[in-house]
Amino acid sequence: MPDVTTILGLIPARGGSKGLPGKNIRPLGGSPLVAHTIHCALRSGCFDRVLVSTDDRAIAEVARQCGAEAPWLRPQELAADDSPVIEAVLHALEWLERDDEYVPEAVALLQPTSPFRSVQTIRRGVELFRASGDSVVSVSVSPVHPYWCKRIDSAGFLGPFICGVEVPRSRQELPPAYVLNGVLYVARTSTLRRCRSFYGDRAHALVVSDQEGLDIDTPMDWDIAEFFWNRRTERDGG
Repeated sequence: MPDVTTILGLIPARGGSKGLPGKNIRPLGGSPLVAHTIHCALRSGCFDRVLVSTDDRAIAEVARQCGAEAPWLRPQELAADDSPVIEAVLHALEWLERDDEYVPEAVALLQPTSPFRSVQTIRRGVELFRASGDSVVSVSVSPVHPYWCKRIDSAGFLGPFICGVEVPRSRQELPPAYVLNGVLYVARTSTLRRCRSFYGDRAHALVVSDQEGLDIDTPMDWDIAEFFWNRRTERDGG
């Protein structure tokens, strides 16, 4: 499979958020949340363009100030709480092809709610994508193993969430389990259009640490992010 030469770095950043209003431009460590992802994407040197897809003028202005492109505002119907992110990705590709005559060979999705990703992780994920030709999806170790999860039936009784499995008694005996995070998704443009997904026929796992994989969605998540940020600042001496 021929090597990919053009990769679009795409950052989806809606203005609305019920869990944490205004989070994408809320300051973390003195910078708007979305700025951390923009700066990381630009420093990685992996993308020929870094673009922010947003429905919010304030976010678009912050994006441009940080060096990213924000050439349009995403339609409101693609920016609701239940709007699949893949629709925003396909909208961006359609706009770029129609108005800019630009069709990247691949797209890397970086969610702004994962501010602790590193430049090295982006480079590692893109290198894996280039070497394999398959989709790449970032994951981190699940904080709660699915074998230990429970469900409550209609009568209010507690039972196993996964039935028919002999559950090990110790954590050390559990098979590894992973959860998706918003650090990095990479796929060919042809795959995105054909499958309407970053998974394609096969998806390689890019395993990242728990801290890198932190996805900010609630006030508690924000408190955890501020704790991590302050601890890192103290460790680095300022």
